[in-house]
Amino acid sequence: MPSAFIIGGSGQIGLAIASRLCDDGWSVELGCRSPGSLVSERTATCKVVKFDARQPGALASVISTDYDLVVSCIAFDDADARELLSIQSRIGRIVVISSASVYQDDAGRTLDEAADVGFPEFSSAITENTRTVQAGPETYSTRKIGMENVLLDNAVVPVTVLRPCAIHGPHSKHAREWWFVKRLLDGRTRIPLAYAGRSQFQTTSVVAIADAVVQSSDKRLPAVLNVADSDSPSVMDIGNTIMHSMGIQAELVPLPDENYPPTRGATPWSVQRPFVCQSLLNHRATYAQSVAPAIQWLIKSVANRDWQSQLPQLAEYPRPHFDYTMDDLALSLHIGIG
Repeated sequence: MPSAFIIGGSGQIGLAIASRLCDDGWSVELGCRSPGSLVSERTATCKVVKFDARQPGALASVISTDYDLVVSCIAFDDADARELLSIQSRIGRIVVISSASVYQDDAGRTLDEAADVGFPEFSSAITENTRTVQAGPETYSTRKIGMENVLLDNAVVPVTVLRPCAIHGPHSKHAREWWFVKRLLDGRTRIPLAYAGRSQFQTTSVVAIADAVVQSSDKRLPAVLNVADSDSPSVMDIGNTIMHSMGIQAELVPLPDENYPPTRGATPWSVQRPFVCQSLLNHRATYAQSVAPAIQWLIKSVANRDWQSQLPQLAEYPRPHFDYTMDDLALSLHIGIG
């Protein structure tokens, strides 16, 4: 039976990977700082190891046996990469979760600085060969590239770097779908959308990430792989999909374009130009085919609680998500372009 150790195993991505590997007959251990309530029947079959991966040497102290695979869902910078390298003599393969935010356009614009220097513009879909930022301590993306480089340059075991984009699935602390779900639950019958709802910010299901982990052992694949749903839905598509899933309808009102970031109808996917990723991986599920578990989890686990404590990463956005006064103002000014 092949064995795997998942760092950050109690999080959204880790749970999805664990479920897939267990389904495939793997022995799985979940390493996490705060295990919480691992309630699914599948993860209940996994051994849980409590440790803080941010502490130097902590990972080496809990790796007490050999593993065919170690997956890090929380590798953030070059220090995390060095911790992984310290245990490579005990493992067969390393997979790390990076981010599609590491890509930059020809003018050097990235997602990290979009609010200050303008949104990046790509002439075609982003591939694994698209230019990336330089490694450094400055931003989330430059730290991620630093992590990638240290691993790829120094590992003696196979390494796979996965670059997802806007991740969706149950157990998320950054569930973008809540933007629509809460409005529908609150009885909003008209919902304004920035950029006429045309924005495309590449979506990635946790199922696609789990598939990518399984496919990472294919020696024909490169070491760096984008992970994406098989389509790239627009915000209008996302809204319609969520309404269909919930059985609740509202009018989605397209608003005219404005400079980035938008001031009205700004969803978590509202971008000025398409940010679409192409992947070499074989994943056939579309956003509409894979998002239902995220919506069901939000209704069950978030709807009757303080959503800001349940979704802290979403709550940290620099603008309010549910300013219905602003929504009503946009609608009353008849600035929709339907």
